[in-house]
Order: sequence, then structure tokens, then C-alpha cells
Amino acid sequence: MSAATHVHDAVIVGAGFGGMGAAIQLKRLGHDDLAILEREDDLGGTWHVNRYPGLAVDIPSATYSYSFEPNPHWSRLFAPGPELKKYAEHVADKYDLRRHMRFDTVVDGARWDEESSTWHVRLTTGETVVGRFLLTATGFLSQPKLPDIAGIEDFAGTVVHTTRWDDDVELEGKRVGIIGTGATAVQLIPELAKIAGHLTVFQRTPIYVSPKLDGPVPGLVRGAFAKLPLTQRVARLAGTSILELMMVAGVLHFRNLPAANQIGRRACEAHLRRQVKDPELRAKLTPDYDFGCKRPTFSNTYYPTLTQPHVHLETTSIDHVDATGIVTADGERADLDVLVLATGFDLWETNFPAIEIIGREGRNLGTWWRETRFSAYEGIAVPKFPNFFSLNSPYSYSGLSYFTTIETQMAHMARLLKGMEKREAEVFEVTEQANTEFLDRMTGLLDNSVFNAGQCSTARSYYYNQHGEAVLLRPTSTLSAHREAARFPLDDYEFRTA
Repeated sequence: MSAATHVHDAVIVGAGFGGMGAAIQLKRLGHDDLAILEREDDLGGTWHVNRYPGLAVDIPSATYSYSFEPNPHWSRLFAPGPELKKYAEHVADKYDLRRHMRFDTVVDGARWDEESSTWHVRLTTGETVVGRFLLTATGFLSQPKLPDIAGIEDFAGTVVHTTRWDDDVELEGKRVGIIGTGATAVQLIPELAKIAGHLTVFQRTPIYVSPKLDGPVPGLVRGAFAKLPLTQRVARLAGTSILELMMVAGVLHFRNLPAANQIGRRACEAHLRRQVKDPELRAKLTPDYDFGCKRPTFSNTYYPTLTQPHVHLETTSIDHVDATGIVTADGERADLDVLVLATGFDLWETNFPAIEIIGREGRNLGTWWRETRFSAYEGIAVPKFPNFFSLNSPYSYSGLSYFTTIETQMAHMARLLKGMEKREAEVFEVTEQANTEFLDRMTGLLDNSVFNAGQCSTARSYYYNQHGEAVLLRPTSTLSAHREAARFPLDDYEFRTA
């Protein structure tokens, strides 16, 4: 390394809420020389990339924010996407993060340099950015998944993926097809139906949909939130508790508390019965897997949209695409002008990690995870990867709000870096033993969950990796996760000087 090469305190890959939370914590701990590298042209992560009609947060707004930076100005109980983007901008400005950010900066890979005890982060331009610490905050849902359907490149109409929405696409009166019925599609389909001449929805797997207790937040309530922050903390606690009950009792303790899972299932099925009277259509929309195998969502308009005369739900598998539309396996054709891909994200092939990361002794993180097992101590650290925080890791996602995960990892960072400073060390690395023990504990707890004990084989859930393991979610309560982040044994790490 050249003597003139500047060494940042930390290099953070990603300027979404995860990367910004990490930067805030590093600055609190006295690390102000940060390089936040973002491939998009602005901050906000998923809330910058996604701009499709109907975009909104899919859990109550009060729970979807940093607990230390509440937003009293949400217009609705489930805030629309542009408000999340605005909130991200507010956080960046208030915590002086913009000066650390570099946009339109694509990271090609990162390598640990043992001689200098630094991370060398390689950009696609050929430039190298160097830092003492490396933090990857590339998001769980950052790599769009394109459908592997024969002939899709032959379609002569317009093709648009939800992560690259084009507001200039002409939809008025057009024959529109949409592939996918996940959480994104549930938000988008009612909006497409308002303007399309005909809409064909291609469903591979039905999704559990709960009633959405949505509506505008009255000005009086917003005023109370702004003047008396305690009132918003109470609302946040109530929302978080309900989500936690659904997740922990109904999903993670499925084997011990099957009745809790049935409550969630029956609520969704009752919602479907109320909104869809046609038994044939209702049968197509009824999942044949257990509640929680894939992430459920909320909507009051999705089911009614599918009952409209100009909307058709197609459940026969797609055989191929040609110049004018889609042909299903039974030979039926749907002629289309516009094809919308709501096909989700690729977690397990192009993510985990989203970039090439080479640690000590040449260990390639992506290769190591795939050849052994996906693991990360407390969802954040990996053996043979010194001074590395993997913010989107196996067993890291806690609860249903991403901010719970972010703040748990911020707490872990604070304990670890303070312990490192106290020991006057410059390098940390989690031990193989600590990582193995954590993995064994998590896999043991998963045996009680719906993922291992339930009927999930037909869910086609992104929770499962290529080995059939549901390693994305941490199978504990969020309270337990945060408590462990603040109290884990520092002896689980090795500390040394550079």
C-alpha cells in the first residue's frame, strides 16, 4: 500500500437505513472519517430504488423508524414510499452523513490486507478505497431477481421490473400482465387495475393477506407526537408488541404454540372470505402452506381488485413468452402490451454477500458460506474476517421491522468497539468456536419454528437458501436479540494490535 493512500476509519457499502445507522453509531464512538459508498445516485436504499405506484411500508409507520429519531409527521398509519425517502433524507441531514457519501459508486469487491490490517475496497472504476473497518449494508432485498422464462427477451412490448419503475410507461387502457403476487405485487396490482384496460395477474404461489388497519393520521395526533414524544413511543411499543406476538408466538414457536399460528392463518382466511365470494377464485387465492412460511402482508384492496371483470388471475404455470404475450402450460395465450415483473429479489445466488469479500488467509465469504453453512456470529461477525461487520447476514433479521435489526447491530458494534478500545487493540475477529456455538444454538431454536416444524414445502419462500435452510431470521424475540447484542461475552472475540 502506498504511503500516500488515505486510510478511512471505516468503509460502509450502502447508504440505506442500515448503512446510515452504522455510520451514526461509528460517529458516536468517535470514528468520523467514513466513506459511505452507494451504487445508486442518491441515498435511501430500497426507498430510493423503488418508486412503483402504491409503494408503502408494509408494517405500521410508527415501528418503521429509528427509535432514537422518531418521525411524528407520518401522514398515514402505513406511510407511503415517498415519506420514507424523505425520512431518510432527514436522518442524513440531521446526523451529518451526506459529506461521507459517494453516489454512483459501484463496489466490485473487498480484500483484507494482513500486512497493513486494513480493508482494500475495489471500485468498478479501478480505484481502491482503504479503511480500518469494513461494513456491508447492501440490504437483504437489493439484487432484483429476473424470471427464468423462455422467450422473455422476445417480447415486443414494454417490460418493466418493479425495482426500476418507469413513470413514462404508458398503461392507460393497455393490456398489462404482471408476474408475481408477493408483497410488492399486492401493493401494485390495485393501482395497475385502476388504469389498465385489462390486467392479467400470473400467480405461482398465493400469499397470506391480512386486513390493513390503515388511514390518515389526524393532525391532532401528529401534533401530540411532535410535542409529547412519549405518546409516539407508546404507539410504537403497541405496534411492535403486536408484530412481535405474531412473529415470535405464531412463527418461531410454531411447534409449542400451534394455536397462535392458527390465529394468524384464520384472520387471513376470514379476510379472504369477506372480500371474495366466488369459491373458485377464493380457492386459487388460498395458500396451501402454513402461515409464516413466507412473509405475509396487509391489504384491503388486493382481493377486491381480483374480482373486477377486467382483471384475470392466472394460476397455470407459464410455458413461454413470445413477441405478443405469454403462453401458459395449457396452451392458453394472454396477449399483452406491457409486462410487469414483480418477481422479487435474489438473496441466495447474487446476495450473501452482494460483493466479493476476501478475508484472512484468502477466505472467500460467498464461497465459504455456500461450501459449509450460512452463519454469522450474532448475525454480524464472521471468523477470518477481521474488522468486518456484515450487516445483512444469516440469523440477523430480528422481528418484522428492519429497524429492530439495525439497532440491535448498532448495540453490538458499540459493545465490541468499546471493548476493543479498552484493550488498546486495533483488530478484532470473532473466534471459530463462538461462531459455531451460535450457529448450533440458532439451528436448534429453528426446530420449533414453522420453517422446520410446519408445512412450508409449497411456499417457495425466499427465507430458504439453496440448502433448504431458513437462515435469514433470528429465531429469538427482538428483546432477547437486543439484550445479547449489549451483553455478549467479549471473549468470543480475539483482539490484537495491527
